[in-house]
Amino acid sequence: MFTPPGFTQASLVTRLGRMVYYTASPQTWLTSKSSNAVADRDLVLGNETSASLSSDPTLVFLHGFGGGSSAYEWSQVYPAFAAEYRILAPDLLGWGRSEHPARNYQIEDYLNTILEFIEQTCLAPPVVLASSLTAAFTIRAAILRPELFKALILTTPAGLSDFGEDYTRSFFAQLVSTPVLDRLLYSFGVATEAGIRNFMEQRQFAHADRVSAEMVKAYLLSAQQPNAEYAALSFVRGDLCFDLSAYMAQLTTPTAILWGRKSQFTSPELGQRLAGLNPRAVKVFQQMDEVGLTPQLELPAVTIGLIRHYLNLLSSPD
Repeated sequence: MFTPPGFTQASLVTRLGRMVYYTASPQTWLTSKSSNAVADRDLVLGNETSASLSSDPTLVFLHGFGGGSSAYEWSQVYPAFAAEYRILAPDLLGWGRSEHPARNYQIEDYLNTILEFIEQTCLAPPVVLASSLTAAFTIRAAILRPELFKALILTTPAGLSDFGEDYTRSFFAQLVSTPVLDRLLYSFGVATEAGIRNFMEQRQFAHADRVSAEMVKAYLLSAQQPNAEYAALSFVRGDLCFDLSAYMAQLTTPTAILWGRKSQFTSPELGQRLAGLNPRAVKVFQQMDEVGLTPQLELPAVTIGLIRHYLNLLSSPD
């Protein structure tokens, strides 16, 4: 929910609602000559579209799901690439500052949204960086439309029902499937400062002392948006979960996978099994010590270095 210095907020309209995204301000990152070119393009294409439509090398950053998720998850990482790449970091529908349609979200909603966002903002295939369940959606999106993706860099991609596991049968998923109780659990257990901090310290990060007051505030602002419970509860109920292992062999886009060794929800062993299903597409699988589910937020400087390595590796011929 916080916009890093040198970035601006823009938006576009999808079939399910308006999506907000963050992109670099030309005045900060481009030379005066480049800024003039961008200004000329603005006049031709119009304010909203011109900020997003470009054939420049592009990195798209997609956040994962959970109470209060938003593009903030990548905000400590993507500014490091703004001088070299065009940056697009959206709040997915139902999260952050994007619209929150009151609906039971389904897998196809996010597959279509990811594809629609790329189609509307990129003239050339971008490198897409994505996290956790959204990273699993991104793999499926790249299978559906491989021509839209140059490469994938993914942190902890998992469908949460992988290799025959059924998340929807878990106690918590069953509990949150109870009408009325689900809203109460969200309002008093998730969308509170104590709930956000406890989750980040106990489940999301490997080390609680890395959770800052700013992180908690950013997640809380997202979690307390009107209708924010709809997307979050669809996720927690298991409506968005699937078996990623059934799709991995179909992936053709060059991919790098980074996995926090201390991820509590999905172990590195699961990641290795998934990567092993398609060694032709998955060029690298790397475990990262002393981090949990979101290395991009817990240890952003190290994650930046690894992303630079992956960008070079994925652009090199086999």
